[in-house]
Parts: sequence; C-alpha cells; structure tokens
Amino acid sequence: MRILICSDGTDPADNPTRLGGILAAPCQSPTTLLGIAEKADDEEALRGALEGEAEMLQKQGLSPTIVIRSGEPIRQILAETSANEYDLAIIGARRKGSGGLYWRPEKTYEVIKAVPPPVLVAIGACDRVQRILVCTGGKRYIDDAVQLAGEIAVCVGGSVTLLHVMAEPPAIYADLVRLEEDVDRLLASNSELGLGLRGQKESLEKLGIVVEVRVRHGLALDQIFAEVRDGEHDLIVTGTSQAKGTFRHYIMGDLTRGILNRADCPVLVARAGKIVDDDDAEGGFFHRLLHGFGSGKAAL
Repeated sequence: MRILICSDGTDPADNPTRLGGILAAPCQSPTTLLGIAEKADDEEALRGALEGEAEMLQKQGLSPTIVIRSGEPIRQILAETSANEYDLAIIGARRKGSGGLYWRPEKTYEVIKAVPPPVLVAIGACDRVQRILVCTGGKRYIDDAVQLAGEIAVCVGGSVTLLHVMAEPPAIYADLVRLEEDVDRLLASNSELGLGLRGQKESLEKLGIVVEVRVRHGLALDQIFAEVRDGEHDLIVTGTSQAKGTFRHYIMGDLTRGILNRADCPVLVARAGKIVDDDDAEGGFFHRLLHGFGSGKAAL
C-alpha cells in the first residue's frame, strides 16, 4: 500500500503523520510526506518541519520521501495524486464548530471530493488502529471500501465490524426486524441484504481477518456513533461514489459528511465503484477548483 501523508508542518493534535506511521510501519509501506507552501517564503520552514516528521517515521523503520509543492493546497494535492499512484491519502482536519453543513474547514471536504485515491482524515489523538468499523448497506458498490478496510486490517493485525443501519419500520414488519436482528439467520438467508453482507464477510475472512456483522435500527448517524462507542472502534470507514461527466470527482453524501462532522476518531472515505450522474454538481465543483476556494490556510 503506497501512502501519501499531507502535512502543513504545524503538528496539530489531529496529526496525519502519526496516523500514517501507525498504518505504514507494520507493512513497511512506501510513504511520501507532502508539504504545500502557499507562499515561497514559507518553504524553508515547511521543509524543516517535514524533516522532523520524517525522522519520526524513520524511527518506525520507514524511509519517507519528502515532496514540497507551492500554490493552492487542493490543486497541489490533486496534482500530486494525479501524477503518482497512491493507494491512500491522509489529511488532517481541525474542527471549527458544531453547526451548519461543515464542522471542519470546507477545504477538507473538497480534497475528499477531488483526489483520486481514498482519503483518510486524521481526527483525534489516535494511537492505534485495531478495531475498524465499516458502514455498509450490504450492496456491491461498497465492496471496494470493504476490501480496503481489509487490507488495512491485515497490515495492523486488526478486526473489522460490518455495520448495517436501517430505519425503524412500521410495527407490521416486526418479523423483518427480528430477521435482521438475528444476524446468523440474516446471513444464511437469500435476501439481497443477507447475500451482500455474507459476501463481504467471507471476502474479509479469506484474508484471515476476524469479522463481526452488526445490524441496527434507527437514525443512521446516531446508530453509527452508538456502535463506535459500544465497540470502541478506532477507525470508521464510509464511502463516496464517482460522478458521471467529463471530469472525475466524487460525490459526498449527507451521511459521510455527517460522520466527518461528528467523528472523534479517524474516518476513511473510500471510493465506491458506482458512477453518479451529477453534471450540475460537477460544474460547480470544478469552477471552484479552477477559480479558487477562497482565502485562508488549508487545514491539512
């Protein structure tokens, strides 16, 4: 797994380099430290900061490559991930509030929608990645996210929980609720959900990973974070889908944005294979990409 760590050199509490080391060290994954100087005068200080972070990774047996780019951060991350193939990009995201659509800097969400590889957002003082929670609907579009979670679990010696959340159905569907709550019966059934979850579970178990399937009913965000607390999970995996159109970018749904807003642990936004027809969103997104996202330092 080839990893890109995006750092602004300020060593925030949400430290992408520390998280990158946790994932890269066990498998000795090739690792690149990318620093972006928005002003030429900042390059020397940024390089010094990145060299300090590189020493931290070297103590873990890694040999990171340092790359310095100048300019608008999102464009430079996009340029680096387009020019070189990475399996995972790691960014930081300081929380700026607890209201509105974006609780973290908007550029965090735009990076996730712009760059080709899956994006891991370093949130919280993470010191391990052992228990991984994958938010799955049991459908095939999330299979790539499940497999990426499996690759990470193999590297770190972790386990995976597949979580499916459904809205509370009317009382007349009590039998359906009992079926879904009985995970063994659900996995043995020929229902679409049962077949999907069983296939995902089996694909992970082939990698030698301990896998648990959980089904909850209620509001998705509430149930996801209840599961995170109850299971003491270290990493949440959710997904995005690719938009249809001339330019490739990814669509972030309300659920993924809500998870990023509220999470106190790292969140991996993995790519789903399904293409969404969203030309209108594409036009607005790439206008911002080409003409700027506003002023201010990016929280990387």
